[in-house]
Amino acid sequence: MSDTTPAPQDFAATVEQLETIVERLESGELSLEDALTAFEQGVRLTRDAQQRLDSAELKVRALSEDNDGRLNVTPFAGPDASTDDTPDDADDSNKETPPW
Repeated sequence: MSDTTPAPQDFAATVEQLETIVERLESGELSLEDALTAFEQGVRLTRDAQQRLDSAELKVRALSEDNDGRLNVTPFAGPDASTDDTPDDADDSNKETPPW
């Protein structure tokens, strides 16, 4: 990060800071210099947030790989989802392939 922007404690704090910066920029009340400073801070925060997301994705992938290094993709079942609709021996050819 920079000398003027302390590292946020977590991803949510980064998002909150970005939202505040966007609101300030959209207000139109900042001088050109202040708007440029806010924009630069927003770019730094955006890069930090992207690095955090990339890191989280790598962790999820590592945790989702089987012993052979292949992804073990399990469909998400929300709290209202019923498992009775799909038999255990369902054809896997119709499953969506993840982007990675």
